Amino acid sequence: MKILAITSCPNGIAHTYMASENLQKAARELGIDMKVETQGGIGVENELTEKDIREADGIIIAADKTVTKERFVGKKVLVVGVQDGIRKPEELIKKVMSGNVPVYQPQASADSLPASNKKENPVYRHLMNGVSFMVPFIVVGGLLIAIALTIGGEKTPEGLIIPEGSIWKDIEAIGGAAFTFMVPILAGFIAYSIADKPGLAPGVVGGYIAANGSFYGSEAGAGFLGGIIAGFLAGYVALWIKKIKVPKAIQPIMPIIIIPVIASFIVGTALIYLIGAPVAQVFEGLTTWLEGMQGTSSILLALILGAMISFDMGGPVNKVAFLFGAAMIGEGNYEIMGPIAVAICIPPIGMGLATFINKKKYQDTEREAGKASFTMGLFGITEGAIPFAAQDPLRVIPSIMVGSMTGSVIAMLGHVGDRVAHGGPIVAVLGAVDNVLMFFIAAIVGAIVTALLVNLLKKDVRSAEVKSPITESEEPQTEEENLQESPEVEDNEINKLTDITNMDLIDINLAGTTRNQVIDEMLIKLDRAGFLSSKEGFREAIMKREVEGTTGIGMNIAIPHGKSDAVKKPSVVFGVKRDGVDWKSLDGTDAKLIFMIAVPKTSEGNEHLKILQILSRKLMDESFRKSLLDVKTKEQAYTLLEEIE
Repeated sequence: MKILAITSCPNGIAHTYMASENLQKAARELGIDMKVETQGGIGVENELTEKDIREADGIIIAADKTVTKERFVGKKVLVVGVQDGIRKPEELIKKVMSGNVPVYQPQASADSLPASNKKENPVYRHLMNGVSFMVPFIVVGGLLIAIALTIGGEKTPEGLIIPEGSIWKDIEAIGGAAFTFMVPILAGFIAYSIADKPGLAPGVVGGYIAANGSFYGSEAGAGFLGGIIAGFLAGYVALWIKKIKVPKAIQPIMPIIIIPVIASFIVGTALIYLIGAPVAQVFEGLTTWLEGMQGTSSILLALILGAMISFDMGGPVNKVAFLFGAAMIGEGNYEIMGPIAVAICIPPIGMGLATFINKKKYQDTEREAGKASFTMGLFGITEGAIPFAAQDPLRVIPSIMVGSMTGSVIAMLGHVGDRVAHGGPIVAVLGAVDNVLMFFIAAIVGAIVTALLVNLLKKDVRSAEVKSPITESEEPQTEEENLQESPEVEDNEINKLTDITNMDLIDINLAGTTRNQVIDEMLIKLDRAGFLSSKEGFREAIMKREVEGTTGIGMNIAIPHGKSDAVKKPSVVFGVKRDGVDWKSLDGTDAKLIFMIAVPKTSEGNEHLKILQILSRKLMDESFRKSLLDVKTKEQAYTLLEEIE
C-alpha cells in the first residue's frame, strides 16, 4: 500500500518537519510505503509527482494553512491539522488504510484548512487574497510610469507628456498595461478564494467590466471598489452553482466549462445592467455638480476636491475631480489643479509615512508596500495607497481623505497653481507649479495628518491566523519593530546547530522554577556572551510570542524564539530542566529540553530556517531526546548538538 502526505504549518519551520518525520516513522513501523511533501519556510521539498499521485492509495494533508487539492481529484484525501500529524500519525495512517476517507471532488470546498482552525473572518480572508495578488501590478505599473515620467517627461500645456517614439513612451505603456490588470486581478482572486478555480474567470471578467466604463456608458468606470463588488459577486455566484447537484456525467465539466461560463454571464450582465449604469449616472452628476461649484467658496471647493481625489485613489470619483481640474487648466485657471496636485500625492505618501513612524501597526508585507507607496506618491500615483485601503477601508479611507482635504485647503489658501494635468512633487520639481514652497508645505502637512490619524485609528498588529507553537521567526517582527537599531549583523553561513551556539550558551542545570524564570536565565546567557544589544528588547519579543501561543511543543520540549533588532546575530541557547517546568505545552508535558532561538530582524538568507527544520526533525528521535536529558557535562551536550547538521 502506498500513502502520500503533505505537511505544512503557517510559517513552515518546525511543525511542518515534525509532522513529516513522525508520519514517515509511523509508516515504516506499519510497513507502509510513504512519501511526504513538505511545504516549509524554504519552499516545497520532496514534491509529489504525477506518478506518485497516480499510484497512491490515499493522501494525508496535515496542515494549518491552505493546501491546493486539485491534483488529488478522485483520490481519498484526509485533511487534518498539522498537530495531528505530529501527535497521531499512526492513527491517521490506519484511517487511510481502512478506506474510511472521503474521495476528493473539485466541487468540494476549496479550503484545505480543518474546520476547527477557521477563525479568520472569511470576507476579510477573501479580500486579502485579492489584494495580495493585486499589489505587484500596482507596484510594477506605478514605478514604471514614475520612471518614464521623471526621465522622459516634458512639460506641456496639456500636462506632463512623454514624446511619441521615445523609449520612455514604451516604458510608460508597459506600466499602463500593468495598471489595466490591477482591478481584474483583484476581483479574480477574491473570487478564486471563495470558489476556487471555477471562480477565477468570472472574477477577472467582472473586474475588467467594472474597470472599463465603456460597457455601461461611463468614461471613468467603477474603479477598485467596483472590482471588489465584482470579485465577491463572482465568487459567491460560482460557489452557489457548485453546490447544485448534477448528474455524474456532467460533473467533470462543471469546474472548467459550466460554472465559469454561467457565472461570467451572470456577473457581466449584472455589472452592465444593474450596477454599472447607476454608477455612470452618479459620476456624471458629480462632474456637473463640480462645474457648478466655480465661483463659490474656494475653501469648500478645496475640501470637496481633496475628498474626491482620495476617496477611491484613481477610481471614478478621483477621475471626476481630476478631469475637472484638467478642464480648468484649459480655461487658464491653474489654482484648481494646484490643490488637486497636492491631494493626489497625500494618500500614498501619508500611508508610507504611517508605516515608517509606527511599524508595530503594520504587517511585514504592509511595511514593504509602504516603501513602494511613498515612492509612488512622490511621482503623483495615488494608486499606491490602494493596498492599505482595500485591506482596512474603514480606517484608511477616512484618514487619507482628511489628510488630502487638509493639504488641498492649504494649497488653495496658498494660491498654489499647477499648469499641467498631473500631481505630486514631481510636477513641482519640473517647474510646473506656482508657489512651490506652499505646495510642499501643503503636501507635507496633509501627509502627516494622514499618517497620524490612521495610526491613531489602527490597532497594533495581531495575526489573525491560528498560531502554531513554533512559528517562523518573522512573526514577532510586527511586535518589536520599534526597538533600537542593532549593530551590524554578522551573516555567516550556517551548516549545523553548533555554528550558532557555543559552550557559553549551554546550561544543563537550569535553576528557574517557572517559565519566565527559565527565559530570564537563558537571556542572561545570551547577553553575557555578547549576542544582544538589549536584553530587555529581546525579552519583549520572546514574551509577546508566548502571549500569542505557547512555544511548548510537547514531548518535554520548548522552543521560545524571536526575531528582533536587539539580536546581533543568529544564536541558540540550550538548557536542561531535569524536573521540568510548566510551559503550557500542547500535550500537557513539562518542558525539560529548552532551545531559545534568537535571530536579528535584519538577518538575510534562510540558513537559520534550515537549522530550525533540522532541529525539529532531530527532536522527533526519542533516543536523541533521552540522550540530551542524560548529559552530565556541557561538553557532552555540545557533542550531541554537533549531530544536528
